Amino acid sequence: MGRKRSTPAVVHQLTKTEKWKIGLTIFTGKILGLLVVLAIMKMLPGIMATPASAAETYTAHETSMMNSINTVWTLVAAFLVFGMQAGFVMLEAGFARSKEVVNVLLECIFDTAICGILFWAIGYAFMFSHGNGFIGKNWFFLSGAPTTYEATGIPILAHWIFQFAFADTTSTITSGAMIGRTSFRGDILYSIGVTGFIYPIIGHWAWGPDGWLALMGSPGNFFPGLGQGFRDFAGSTVVHTIGGVISLAGALVLGPRIGRIFKRDDKEKGGLPPAHNLPLAAVGAFILWFGWYGFNPGSTLSAMDADGIGRIAANTTLAACAGSLTAMLLPLWLGPNKGKYDLPFTINGLLAGLVAITCPCYWVSPLGAILIGLIAGVVVYYGTLLLEHFRIDDPVGAVPVHCMAGIWGTLSLGLFASGQYGTTGPNGADVSATVKGIFYGGGWDVFEAQLIGSAVITMSTFIIAMILMWVISKFPYPWKLRVEPAAETGPGLDIFEHGASAYATQD
Repeated sequence: MGRKRSTPAVVHQLTKTEKWKIGLTIFTGKILGLLVVLAIMKMLPGIMATPASAAETYTAHETSMMNSINTVWTLVAAFLVFGMQAGFVMLEAGFARSKEVVNVLLECIFDTAICGILFWAIGYAFMFSHGNGFIGKNWFFLSGAPTTYEATGIPILAHWIFQFAFADTTSTITSGAMIGRTSFRGDILYSIGVTGFIYPIIGHWAWGPDGWLALMGSPGNFFPGLGQGFRDFAGSTVVHTIGGVISLAGALVLGPRIGRIFKRDDKEKGGLPPAHNLPLAAVGAFILWFGWYGFNPGSTLSAMDADGIGRIAANTTLAACAGSLTAMLLPLWLGPNKGKYDLPFTINGLLAGLVAITCPCYWVSPLGAILIGLIAGVVVYYGTLLLEHFRIDDPVGAVPVHCMAGIWGTLSLGLFASGQYGTTGPNGADVSATVKGIFYGGGWDVFEAQLIGSAVITMSTFIIAMILMWVISKFPYPWKLRVEPAAETGPGLDIFEHGASAYATQD
């Protein structure tokens, strides 16, 4: 008796119209969900406030609820910031040559791993514990730390994970200008120096509870007559300028890659070698942009400041858009390839806009954000040309994007702060003392405070980083900073350092 044959199932192929309907339904659902979340965030402060004092008085239960919501907001933002590591990996790997992609990937993974351990052991203590104006002295290995961080109401471990994501960003930025000729063991050594000591100690000056730059201008502290402290809402200086300056120090100590020809030496053949995978770099830039919505709005550490979060997100978007447009149009009009639209400059322009708005994002209007982004695009374009003139080899543009645009963004606060916004907090915004820049009728005091803070952090970081990189460059191989010439002229760092290649064929 033979087996009965089963009738094959008929697979329904979706028509183009059906696909559009499904896609539109999913998109509509996401938008509606986002609107619900924003509406809840907008209404929460009013719902939770007591009749006696809608802005200031809360029961213990209401305070506990707000702290829980603020903690969830901070953790979600931390996860977004951590997701930027995927963007950094893709951006750097895309701009690099194909024979050093594995090296880039492994460096970024290692930087994250060593940063996590060091920031738990000593970095967080140096940066965020009480000590003096220059360094924190408590909470090593998070031992003895309080339940919550300062007046935020956020558990100390939630604050740690958010700040670890920032520290990891600084560490990853550092490698950008050093791609293609840095030994992996050298990378291990400078990563320890950056994440364990340079970033947290100098960062304490601006973000520590008793940092001397944060308290500057107040009675009993530095420059009391100034009346203003240094402000850096989400890290144009503390994260990006520090990372970019260390990158510059590494590039200077290393020197250019073998065979790198600069425009001033040969106008025809000079310039950066072409990126091996521009689609990868472009996708990485968009992932970074997406992660910035945790970077900047998350720095409120408060979901109760709904207006502040929305303003920051809008300013972040507008600055990135403006920066990309300027950096695209300048090479089109003025570059050596006039009439051609340049993708790498456009990518770095949007990143420069994001870096620049990171400091002033809370205190400026949307118009101010656009102007800041437009100028950031100019900074990254001419900054790249400046490095080329001085024969500094920066494969991904880390120095103009993070260092130069970071300095511009920090100073821009003193120009574009609109005078409408003060500080954020666990219960919402506080406008009792607003920040006003020169263009909005304020004096020079905010700009002066920003100039002092930016200059001090930039110069201090550069001196310390130059010493660190120079010392590592004098170590014997394989621990010295630069790889052997055979690694650069031969098969590349991937084969020489790791015995593997990212692709079946390489350039």
